[in-house]
Amino acid sequence: MPQPIVKLKDLDITYNLGKENEFKATSGVSMEIYPGEFVAFFGPSGCGKSTIFYSILGILEPSAGQLLVKGENPYSFSSEEMVKFQTKVIGIIYQAFYLITSLSVIDNVVLPQIFHGISPGKRRRWGKQILKRFGMDEQGDKYPDNLSGGQSQRVSVSRAMVNNPDILLADEPTGNLDSISTKQVMESMEEINMVDKKTVIMITHNAAQLSYCHRVFYLRDGKLERVVPNPEKKQIAKIDKQKILVTEFDQLSKLFPYEDPIILKVKSLVNFLTQDFNYYQLQRLENIIQLVVERKISQKKFKSLVMKNYDNGGIDLPESLAANMSKRIYKIIKQSEDVRRFRRRFLNSNFFSRENVLVRNLTGFVIEEYGSELSLVQRRRLKDLVYKRISGLISRRDFKDALRIELKDGGVGLGKTWSRKLTRFFEKLLIQGTDPKGHH
Repeated sequence: MPQPIVKLKDLDITYNLGKENEFKATSGVSMEIYPGEFVAFFGPSGCGKSTIFYSILGILEPSAGQLLVKGENPYSFSSEEMVKFQTKVIGIIYQAFYLITSLSVIDNVVLPQIFHGISPGKRRRWGKQILKRFGMDEQGDKYPDNLSGGQSQRVSVSRAMVNNPDILLADEPTGNLDSISTKQVMESMEEINMVDKKTVIMITHNAAQLSYCHRVFYLRDGKLERVVPNPEKKQIAKIDKQKILVTEFDQLSKLFPYEDPIILKVKSLVNFLTQDFNYYQLQRLENIIQLVVERKISQKKFKSLVMKNYDNGGIDLPESLAANMSKRIYKIIKQSEDVRRFRRRFLNSNFFSRENVLVRNLTGFVIEEYGSELSLVQRRRLKDLVYKRISGLISRRDFKDALRIELKDGGVGLGKTWSRKLTRFFEKLLIQGTDPKGHH
């Protein structure tokens, strides 16, 4: 296992320390980024991602904690060492390009080499090569004012790579680009990561770009909230694959990237319980279900709230529907506790005598939802599937397919409709019983 190329431990960064307008931008952030990883800092404005980013660059000294890049503290460097660090160890791509309009494209690209005494002829030859790599060789003698946004950013990528840095920092690299240029720039960064084996650290607000990354560091209010590995990427950081349970939570995180984990659990339950509600009823129901997820109201209180008319804070449900909904939601909440117990022990590698009991209970919940008897073989196969799914050994699709496949072919033999219904039900138990921080 390689040593981390970037390591943060209990990092605090405070602006205007000791003054009346003191502001703590980050608090106790710890993370390790490994050579060859493509990672993203993701979160709403003001969450601290840019602060950490520029601290790694060497221009924003931490107030407390430890920051190491390639095993060294950059803030211990002399002025000369810092110049070398910021031009050789790190390359940076800015959202606003920051090209010098009075210099040609090729002169912008090779500008960082001046600090290392590279001769003009050698700089120009290398500049042409790197521009050709990123499809900009024909623009070398033009000036930045004559380039499109996408072309300008590819020049910025070329400049960032001109000194062959170990780490590429990208600050909202596609924030000013159209969709076509965005794809080109993201593919260039992916190539730098995969072909050149460079470590790429990106700030982004665009959830669609997270699929390029090995891991995503979610930040909120100056703290690292969770770290989510991309199950589609071969991981470089040491991660126990059995402890990555990819659930509906991960899908909802992409659709609602700035939402609190509690809200994502609420949305999952609302989706399960409703199909024909209007927008305003759904909003009201989400607010009420949030109280349920946070364990703040009883089943009886929930029923009475949803039966109230809309003007009095309810959603006008008839008593029969309210009773059925309250029964369903509290049943899921109660049954998901066995998921929570299993996952907590499993994540801590605490193998325990009650493991089989919890799996048997969860299997029973699925059979109860099915509502019919299963044969001994079907029950045994279903129990095995439940164990594998809750342990993260199989995906949601694997689970559903195995439920559908006929008994003679090694499946449970429940058919297409029930395999879909039972998978949907079991995924609701998983999302309610899984702590998102388990992704750390």
